[in-house]
Amino acid sequence: MYSGHLTDVANIAVGHKEDETGGTGVTVILAPEGSTAGVDVRGGAPGTRECVLLGPTYAVSEVHAIVLSGGSAFGLDSATGVMEGLRDDGIGFDVGVGVVPIVPAAVLFDLTYKRPDAWPDKAMGRAAYDAASVDDKRQGAIGAGCGATVAKTMGPAYAKKSGVGSASMTVGDVVFSALVVVNAFGHIQDAETGEILAAPEVDGITYSVEEALLKGAVDFEKGKHQNTTLGVVATNGRFSKTELCKLASVAHNGYAKSISPVHTGLDGDTIFSLATNEVDCSMQLAEYYLPKVMARAVANSLYSV
Repeated sequence: MYSGHLTDVANIAVGHKEDETGGTGVTVILAPEGSTAGVDVRGGAPGTRECVLLGPTYAVSEVHAIVLSGGSAFGLDSATGVMEGLRDDGIGFDVGVGVVPIVPAAVLFDLTYKRPDAWPDKAMGRAAYDAASVDDKRQGAIGAGCGATVAKTMGPAYAKKSGVGSASMTVGDVVFSALVVVNAFGHIQDAETGEILAAPEVDGITYSVEEALLKGAVDFEKGKHQNTTLGVVATNGRFSKTELCKLASVAHNGYAKSISPVHTGLDGDTIFSLATNEVDCSMQLAEYYLPKVMARAVANSLYSV
């Protein structure tokens, strides 16, 4: 029921590029013409670009791409490569003397995974843009998930590998989908089964958040500000930017069902929402299913590595 991928929403394309030696990468989501978007940032340590523009009081409602990148704030440069690719293809907001592509971006911290001097740059962003396809169904340690890890409550030394996860489901004519890069401070569980998918292990013993807290073993200083879960939910439903900001907010419930703790001051948790505006869909339907499909995508980020 929750198999699938973000690209199951027709005409959305996804591209990945990674540096496996450096342990970092970038994922690009290309939106078809006429797509609207929203965003909701919950974590206390985000790194973003053009997210303010997605607020309901700002003029531009159409987006052309969304970038999820490793490399901490350095990785924001990858969005420039995506903008140049879109510009070269004549895609963007018409300003009379050319086009300006609207490309919101968010980054996660992976500088401690392999090399601290490796991060996605403009060239890597352009390569991910060039690789984007409506047929891309890959998951795992690819793109922005190349250097992603989770379950760092007892310090980065006990972290577990994660990556890109995705999922989709169809309800009548409406498709709901999600793609997420999980680089969380917290533990990960399958929201449907309750199974713990990633938690610290010490001497063969797996510690839940509660057990680690009671033992005084949670390390809030090591890896501080080095975590973030970045996600995109998408639908072919018809929604305004204001509605999409609400849907991005509600989609965070999928994080809350899967990641513990979540939305901490150590994370930069962010969700973008995207609508291709093909079919009618009620807010209530979207508010019910988008958190579910996001939770499945979070679980798939562990199942796929």
